[in-house]
Amino acid sequence: MPTNQQRRDAAKRKLARQLARRQEQDRARRQRLVIVGVIAAVLVISGGVWLFLSQKSKDETAADSTTTAGSSASAETPTSEAPTTPCSYPASGTSAKDVSAPTNLEPLNSGTVQSTIVMNGQDVPISLDRALAPCGVNSFLSLASQGFFDDSTCTRLTVSDGLNILQCGDPSGKGNGGPGYSFASEVATDATYPVGTVALANAGADTNGSQFFIVYGPSTIPASYTIIGTVTGDGMSVVNGIAAQGVQKGAKSGPPNAEVVIAKVTVPGDALEGTGTYATTSAAANSELPSDVLPLESGAPTAEAPSVEVPAETPVESTPGGAG
Repeated sequence: MPTNQQRRDAAKRKLARQLARRQEQDRARRQRLVIVGVIAAVLVISGGVWLFLSQKSKDETAADSTTTAGSSASAETPTSEAPTTPCSYPASGTSAKDVSAPTNLEPLNSGTVQSTIVMNGQDVPISLDRALAPCGVNSFLSLASQGFFDDSTCTRLTVSDGLNILQCGDPSGKGNGGPGYSFASEVATDATYPVGTVALANAGADTNGSQFFIVYGPSTIPASYTIIGTVTGDGMSVVNGIAAQGVQKGAKSGPPNAEVVIAKVTVPGDALEGTGTYATTSAAANSELPSDVLPLESGAPTAEAPSVEVPAETPVESTPGGAG
């Protein structure tokens, strides 16, 4: 089983690859725009010459046509580029509560942050690991500081041989609510989810939002979920007490028998301050870094997207896009 340090190192290498790929894509995009602009200019000029030679008696009309063609070519040229910051939080779906997306797009990416989930009146302390998921931790801290999790319920408990998790983070209480934005996955290929793990639920790659789950028992989970931290202290005794009461109607997955209310999530006042140091393209050229990378972003479906069936033993939200 990989150590925490190995997971941190793997996460850092993946971030380096992602940033390098994003910068390479931006360069390629700019080069394509230059080529398109040159071709458009040549076509406009050629059209003007042809009009002049074939319609000398209509010079003024030809000149007007050339001007119009030139204006049209300029209008088709994109005026903005994809974000090149380490973190990006594009709008997605409707927020379950009035909050803003994080404004720090280069958050600290080392060290830990101590936070506390007040669950059913008891403290569940968690240690958030910025090295594993700087963008995910940044989002969790931002939402907590805005009171997004205050007075919310945990909507899903699973009890089975292959999956034992408690899922929370949706103030709507429906299990498909999110913060109104999404962000990319930060997952090491060898990620594991031992008891005490705190990870982000999703509706597919790069659809992270506000929902998270706590692993309280042996679970077989694919390396597809962003780990943001670990429950510390006596926090697992609180989660275990909830899990021991089972799922409503004796099901293996669904609303827990015990109502689970998160009164608030406390974070340090300066938790959102500071800027991280991220790898550049020169660092990504290191031969130790594999060339395969995953897409940084994807067009997440909106909250109005239809429900889809989710396997009972998969820690994801019940609907795409709106979940998170």
